[in-house]
Amino acid sequence: MISVRHTVFMSVAEELSFSKASQFLFISQPAISKHIRLLEALYKTKLFERSGLQIALTPAGKLLYDRLLLIKDIEQKTLFEISVMHDAIQAKGNLELGASTTVALYILPKVLSEFHQKYQQIHISLLNRNSESVKEALLSKQINLGIIEENSKVSRIQYTPFITDKVVAVCSSKSKLLKKKSYTLEDLHTTPIALREVGSGTLAVLKKALSKHKINISQLNAKVRLGGTEALKHFLVESDSLGFLPKISVAKELKTGELKEIDIEGLDLERQFFFIERKGETSDLNKVFIKMAKLVYNL
Repeated sequence: MISVRHTVFMSVAEELSFSKASQFLFISQPAISKHIRLLEALYKTKLFERSGLQIALTPAGKLLYDRLLLIKDIEQKTLFEISVMHDAIQAKGNLELGASTTVALYILPKVLSEFHQKYQQIHISLLNRNSESVKEALLSKQINLGIIEENSKVSRIQYTPFITDKVVAVCSSKSKLLKKKSYTLEDLHTTPIALREVGSGTLAVLKKALSKHKINISQLNAKVRLGGTEALKHFLVESDSLGFLPKISVAKELKTGELKEIDIEGLDLERQFFFIERKGETSDLNKVFIKMAKLVYNL
């Protein structure tokens, strides 16, 4: 088991802040400082460099943090594997997930509900970021399993296909854009468009599809970029712009008529979601979750 002292150290290392670690762990800041001082005395070296209000890991601190990540991973895998041998219903462990916005908001809730009903002793945490950030979190060992839209494969990551989704062009039911029945790719150069932020899987799908027609994303008439599916969706409902969003995320608005789908000739925006794990570091817990997710969606 990782000691309380080492848990405190890991929190400070991740936040690079004694005060934030204090808030996260519900421990006073003087207590946080005491734990770090005692660890530095134990290892006879500084674990953090202090410069004014800023702190950073020393080489020794980075080494300790990396080793503790390995220990934590082994500890969690062992906890699950031993507990599930005794009683699957009482299986214990920590499922540390990361998912892109579309997955976290519209795909995972159903899976997490099913999983929690069966494995009620498993602690579940979910990091909701764009696809690039989820990959970074996986490689830095903040999470052990991610679900993202694949746009550029990384050699250190293992990809397992999950579910297919379609990205659609939509606008407000009050928009003047509905005067035309369909749009050509050339029309996108002059049509007002709102886009997701850089790093978004949805944006990556659009970029890739446009590149097949030798169109660069910078050539679009895009004056608005918004971070997050919900932010873009609500903007489109109130604006006179065209936007590209996962169909699963706008199903309700399309049904109620708040948003309307726009046909763009020759533009195919289908994409695949993948489970991602660090290569060679899968676990039984990850396998159980992946299997259940596929069962939920009849894959």
